[in-house]
Amino acid sequence: MTFQVWGWRREDVSQVLAWVPDAGGGRGGVMTRKTLVRKSFLSYNKTIWGPLELVEKLYPEAEEIGASVRDLPGLKTPLGRARAWLRLALMQKKMADYLRCLIIQRDLLSEFYEYHALMMEEEGAVIVGLLVGLNVIDANLCVKGEDLDSQVGVIDFSMYLKNEEDIGNKERNVQIAAILDQKNYVEELNRQLNSTVSSLHSRVDSLEKSNTKLIEELAIAKNNIIKLQEENHQLRSENKLILMKTQQHLEVTKVDVETELQTYKHSRQGLDEMYNEARRQLRDESQLRQGSEDGLKEKNEIIARLEEKTNKITAAMRQLEQRLQQTEKAQMEAEDEDEKYLQECLSKSDSLQKQISQKEKQLVQLETDLKIEKEWRQTLQEDLQKEKDALSHLRNETQQIISLKKEFLNLQDENQQLKKIYHEQEQALQELGNKLSESKLKIEDIKEANKALQGLVWLKDKEATHCKLCEKEFSLSKRKHHCRNCGEIFCNACSDNELPLPSSPKPVRVCDSCHALLIQRCSSNLP
Repeated sequence: MTFQVWGWRREDVSQVLAWVPDAGGGRGGVMTRKTLVRKSFLSYNKTIWGPLELVEKLYPEAEEIGASVRDLPGLKTPLGRARAWLRLALMQKKMADYLRCLIIQRDLLSEFYEYHALMMEEEGAVIVGLLVGLNVIDANLCVKGEDLDSQVGVIDFSMYLKNEEDIGNKERNVQIAAILDQKNYVEELNRQLNSTVSSLHSRVDSLEKSNTKLIEELAIAKNNIIKLQEENHQLRSENKLILMKTQQHLEVTKVDVETELQTYKHSRQGLDEMYNEARRQLRDESQLRQGSEDGLKEKNEIIARLEEKTNKITAAMRQLEQRLQQTEKAQMEAEDEDEKYLQECLSKSDSLQKQISQKEKQLVQLETDLKIEKEWRQTLQEDLQKEKDALSHLRNETQQIISLKKEFLNLQDENQQLKKIYHEQEQALQELGNKLSESKLKIEDIKEANKALQGLVWLKDKEATHCKLCEKEFSLSKRKHHCRNCGEIFCNACSDNELPLPSSPKPVRVCDSCHALLIQRCSSNLP
């Protein structure tokens, strides 16, 4: 996590980091004042997890954090749960809101804190107000897979805070900060891209699995359609065969009926002719009967014979009529059976056609789904390729940063070597300076003697507008002061020294350069 808190005071940041225990992963800072919690009825110390659990009742949005912390399997102690809760609150950027609700309820806090604790006073509200600044920070902290119960660690915030010692090396600090920021930015981008690549890989795998499932379903559907088509062809062929057989059977029955009708007609015609002949004979015989009684007996016999013949003919006619009725009934039954069978075949063919149409619709849907999946897969592959290109670009940038680091380390080594050479030369120069200082002091004594003889030049106030040493402009707040040794005009900061001079035994105002020169002279004159 990168904390950029430029502009904050060091005291504010230390108070905030001291108040937030283990927000960054370590054991946190220790408060300067007492934050001891009370002992409960069972005489054990309540931990910080107790008041943090109360936040769920006061702030309903904190229930998700509490539930997720309780569901974490690796946490065993209340302190570990509190650390996980604080990390999740930092990532939600709502830590200040949660703790503000908690600090307002002093009655609830009195169960966990003493009356003189920091949380029970106004300073706790001030610290919670300072925590609002943490909402600017984008925190990405690990919760799973870390030992939060017994974790020891300290985050070094010195490189992110202003330090008085680093004011002289501003350019170097700016370069280091820029390199570190770039490194952290590239690492975060790399992590995000790795996570996106892994998610895309998982999505591609799931799509491939779904694609294979759809292909299998399509193959099964095609096989089912082929089977249904074969069954339909078989049923149609069977239907055609049955129709052919029924038609042949009907034709045969029609031929038989026609032949029987023809025979019946022929036999009836013959019988009619015989009957007419018998009637004629009867008429003839009746006419002859009147002529002779002897011929009556013979005619009666002939009539009896003819009646027997007519009875036989009527019986034969009745049999033929019964056969005709039976054949007609058989024909009607055959026609009914044929109609029923045709209806069944038609219903079966309709149901098969409906099934085929449904299967064809399913085929069309599966083909469209396949097309959509293929397009989606192509887009995912393009996204993967783009992500890979971005990853390669970022890797190149990281390699460049590593090379810049190496160059920076080499420059640091060269700088140290140059510093060593500088120190050696400086020592040699100091030795030479000590030798020269004696001669300079003698020359300065001679010059001072000449100045004392000639008289000091006392610079006028109107002639000086800037300090001679720091070159700052004089104003109402920055006033002018004369050095009693050289007579030049300086500001208060550059002439805030007092020393006795040969001209005055009392200590008078002297500038910094004259002060250093006079002290050096006095130290060199001492044995």
